[in-house]
Amino acid sequence: MLGHTHTHTHTAGKNRMLGHTHTQSGRRCVCFSVSKQAGESRKLTAEMGPERKVDVPVYDLSLIKGIWEVRVKKYRQKQKKEQERVEKSALARIDQEWQYRIYCKTLKPTEKHQLHQYLERSTQPHTSTHNTLLLTGDQQQEENDLDHKNLIFRLDGDRWMDFPRELQWMTYLREWHIWGTRIRQLPDFLVLFTQLTVLEIAKNAITDLPPEIGKLAELRRLNVSYNRLSRVPPELGSCEKLERLDLAGNHNLSELPFELSSLKQLVHLDISENRFISIPICTLRMTSLQLLDLSNNQLTDLPQDMDRLEQLVTLFIHRNNLSYLPLCLANISTLKVIVVSGDELTCLPTKLCNSPDIKLIRLFDNTASEKRKKKKEEEKKKREKEKQRRWKEQKEEVKDSREKEFIEVYIGSLKDRDTVPFSTTKVSISCLL
Repeated sequence: MLGHTHTHTHTAGKNRMLGHTHTQSGRRCVCFSVSKQAGESRKLTAEMGPERKVDVPVYDLSLIKGIWEVRVKKYRQKQKKEQERVEKSALARIDQEWQYRIYCKTLKPTEKHQLHQYLERSTQPHTSTHNTLLLTGDQQQEENDLDHKNLIFRLDGDRWMDFPRELQWMTYLREWHIWGTRIRQLPDFLVLFTQLTVLEIAKNAITDLPPEIGKLAELRRLNVSYNRLSRVPPELGSCEKLERLDLAGNHNLSELPFELSSLKQLVHLDISENRFISIPICTLRMTSLQLLDLSNNQLTDLPQDMDRLEQLVTLFIHRNNLSYLPLCLANISTLKVIVVSGDELTCLPTKLCNSPDIKLIRLFDNTASEKRKKKKEEEKKKREKEKQRRWKEQKEEVKDSREKEFIEVYIGSLKDRDTVPFSTTKVSISCLL
């Protein structure tokens, strides 16, 4: 039997509590005895184990981060596969077509004509393939032309101030042709038209292009000429399949973002009738460019590295403030046409003029010719005025001579009359004649 040590504690009051602590078998025990006035008592015993040191867990955060990144990567790959599956699936397209057909039932005939309603397209590709074998060449061509027309949306006339809301159901369209309207902005649902290849929106009132235009990955032709643009979004550089870009006649456009350098397939660039004071840097990085129109701007010189455009065929730089042409233009072996004019053009390289690769150089609208033309017009106007003055004088002379002759005849006739009229007029005179 092991001994133990007691420590007693007494408290006075209405209730008495007796407590002691003892050690038994390597354990510390605390015993309490509570005595009430009614004589009831209870013994509470709490056992406390030996003192232990608590360890704080330590984790490797880089390991946790790596595990999390792997999970995120797998999740994104799963999302991408699901998106590709949905895009390849025909169910979404079929649903859109049926929604569009249902909506068309509610339209009036005039609205259908204005919106160029399209013929119904087949939703079963395998049946059309089978029928193709039974068609002649002409019939197949007509079938293809009809199907192509169904993929084109046209809108024109100044009565239009916004895009029709039913257009959002036609995401299968391949071309937009919007011309001569009062539309100021492109619609928010433009991003849904992922298969759009042609966007012709010339001669409208569009003030800017939305950044979402960069998501039109299949876009090959963009015409925003003669609108009210003052800037071009950098996101347009994501349309890497773009082959033709027309920004002419916006008047407030003075620069292009460097991100357009990624348009390596662009062959036609028209930025004429704007406010460019120099050629944009991105232009010299469009290596496939064949036609470049910089006319009617405020250019004062051309860069010395323009020969980086190794496939350039036609260059329009007339109606600027150029005083010379760089010799590097003669190094572009594909260059065939240069159209140049300038009030201060004084230097033209001989090599450029004598180059057999340059088929045509047209110099016009220079200062001397302008002055001569203006002088001729002034002289012509002066001669016309002099001619009119002489004609009027001759007319007056003829008129005076006729009146004089008439008066003489009239006065002579009065000699044979008994009475003389008190007064007369030209009308009465003409009647007498």
